[in-house]
Amino acid sequence: MSTQVEDPARAEAGTPARTGRRRRLGREDLGMLLGLPLLVIVVFAAWVLWRQTAILGPIEKRQLAWSVIGELTWQHVKLTVVAAIAVLVTAVPIGIILTRPKFRRLAPPVAAVANAGQAAPVIGVIVLLAIWIGFGFWTAVLSLGLYAFLPVLRNTIVGLQQVDPNLVEAARGMGLSQFAVLRRIELPLAIPVIMAGVRVALVLLVGTASFATFINAGGLGALITTGITLFRYPILISGALLIALLALIFDWLGRVLETAATPKGM
Repeated sequence: MSTQVEDPARAEAGTPARTGRRRRLGREDLGMLLGLPLLVIVVFAAWVLWRQTAILGPIEKRQLAWSVIGELTWQHVKLTVVAAIAVLVTAVPIGIILTRPKFRRLAPPVAAVANAGQAAPVIGVIVLLAIWIGFGFWTAVLSLGLYAFLPVLRNTIVGLQQVDPNLVEAARGMGLSQFAVLRRIELPLAIPVIMAGVRVALVLLVGTASFATFINAGGLGALITTGITLFRYPILISGALLIALLALIFDWLGRVLETAATPKGM
C-alpha cells in the first residue's frame, strides 16, 4: 500500500516541474519567434515614417527611392543566400570528412588555412579576387564564401567530435554501417552545434556583403559608400540601418532553422 501511495505522490510532485519546464521552453521559443521580427518591424516602420516625412534633397530622394531600396535589398539578399548555400555545400561535407578516422590528421592544417582566410580583411580579399578573376556577382560570392567558411567548418568538426564514442560503438555493434551511424546517430546529435555555426555565418555574410558594392556586385553597401562620398548622412545612416535590420532577419531565420533541425529531447 505504501508503495502504491508513494508512486502517485512522486508523480504528482514531478508533474509541475515537467510542466513548468515545458512552459518555460514555450515562452523562450515564443520570444525567439516573435521578439526579433517585432523589433525589426518596429524599427523599419519608424524608418519608413521618417522617410515619408523628412525633408530630403534631390540626391537623398533619388538614392532613397523605394525602387532603388528594393533593388539594392534584393541584390544584398541574393548575395547572402547564394554565398550561404555555397558555404553549406562545401563546409559541412569537408567537416564530416575531417572527422573520419582516415582524415583526422588533416583537420588541423585545414582549420589553420580557414583561420587565415577569415583573419584577412574581407575588403582586401574581395578586391584582390576581383583584380584576379574579374568584377561582378560571382566574385563577390566567392569572397564572401571564403570569409564565412570557417564558422560552419569549425562547428561541424566540433559538433561531430563531441558525440559520445560509446554511442557510436554501440551503434556499430548493432550492425549499422559507418554511413548509417553518421546519418542516424552522429549528425542528429551534432546538428545544434552545426546550426549555431550556420547562424554565425549568416550574420557574417549579411555584414560583409556590404563590401560587394566595391566590385560592382550591388547590395545595400552602395548607400553607405554614396553617403560617405557625398557627405549625405541620411543616406549613410539609412544604409547602415537597413543592413542591420537584414542581419537581424537572417539571424532570426537561422534560429528558426536551428530549432527546427534540432531533434526532440535535446
